[in-house]
Amino acid sequence: MEMNRRKFLKLGTAAVAGLGVAAASTSPAVAAAVNGSYKTAEGKQNDVTWGMVIDMTKMDNETLNKCIEACHKFHNVPNIDTKKDEVKWIWGETFEHLFLDETHEHMGEKFKDKNFMTICNHCAEPVCVRVCPVKATFMNAQGVVGMDMHRCLGCRNCMAACPYGARSFNYKAPRDYIEEINPSYPTRMKGVVEKCNFCSERLAVGELPLCAEIAGDAITFGNIADPNSSVSKKLAENFTLQRRSNLGTKPKVYYIV
Repeated sequence: MEMNRRKFLKLGTAAVAGLGVAAASTSPAVAAAVNGSYKTAEGKQNDVTWGMVIDMTKMDNETLNKCIEACHKFHNVPNIDTKKDEVKWIWGETFEHLFLDETHEHMGEKFKDKNFMTICNHCAEPVCVRVCPVKATFMNAQGVVGMDMHRCLGCRNCMAACPYGARSFNYKAPRDYIEEINPSYPTRMKGVVEKCNFCSERLAVGELPLCAEIAGDAITFGNIADPNSSVSKKLAENFTLQRRSNLGTKPKVYYIV
């Protein structure tokens, strides 16, 4: 059932870290996320900093589109065709757009034409968090940059501050643009900002983000604070790029190109 604004605000006091949604509502995953019970695959809850490696040598357009479809369907992301009004958690961008400082005139064609998977970078030094006047944007203990949407004023300071274009604003009532609402994840309202949350509701119960589950070897996700984790080993064994690393935001999404 669609949640109206009054009910959303009433439940908002139990908003989920990284979700910005009403806690009492839905699945055990959401409830677990409210309590902060994030777990690694081994069931540990301490010293966790989530990070992701996207291997673009293995990520093709078909896989990328599956990731987009699954993420947007599960998280009730509205499907709006106009560029100005579109809302996106995952999308494709060109190498030149993503890695402005890494491009040059002799780049190979495979880089020019390829769609690179793009999401929020969940920066370790997130500018968006610093500029939010009501703390609707925050970073939780596991390094996930989240949105508390019932707090969001719609000022869009975070959008202006984010150097990666990772945030979308609901210019239109999003529920009108969702073909089939997923009842296990709350919808949003017109006038709030939203973005990727690293699937916090799945991390809370020891599951991978949807995109990592779907993409297989093309995405490695895990605890970058653990040198023995699969994601740390992937970083140690491969040359990777971060988006605009010179800005000092310390993105936690890395690319193998």
